Amino acid sequence: MSADIYQHKIELNNGTVTDLDAYKGKVVLIVNTASKCGFTPQYKGLESLYQNYKNKGLTVIGFPCDQFGHQEPGSDEEIEQFCSLNYGVSFPLSKKIDVNGNDAHPLYKTLKDAAPGLLGSKRIKWNFTKFLIDQKGDVVKRYAPNTKPKDIERDIKALL
Repeated sequence: MSADIYQHKIELNNGTVTDLDAYKGKVVLIVNTASKCGFTPQYKGLESLYQNYKNKGLTVIGFPCDQFGHQEPGSDEEIEQFCSLNYGVSFPLSKKIDVNGNDAHPLYKTLKDAAPGLLGSKRIKWNFTKFLIDQKGDVVKRYAPNTKPKDIERDIKALL
């Protein structure tokens, strides 16, 4: 599932613009997130993966999105505070983005093309859809929102 994720830039919630090619050579887990979703407790598992494997080459990047049931209504600052205070999140979070539709972030267009969902769908179905990227920038796997972070650990370890 070849994809050139390194062609994209992301704007972190602190306003810093980052080229994704800064993550070349790392395994990257990309997740669209929301603070008021039934899956929000997955932040804890995502942070655990990040802490356990960041020194071995894993990066987790959260992309807050308010396209599903208005479950991410806050500002970028409020989202960062919520994640930090409630789940100890220290991995990078982007500014709030769209993942579907005409205004979808270009990275998400690339991810959805490289790893379509169920029955070939190019849409993100819900919050906490996850994409695992290898060290060359290729999408290894797409995971459903209900896939718990701990259930991705084996795939991450295999790549590291």
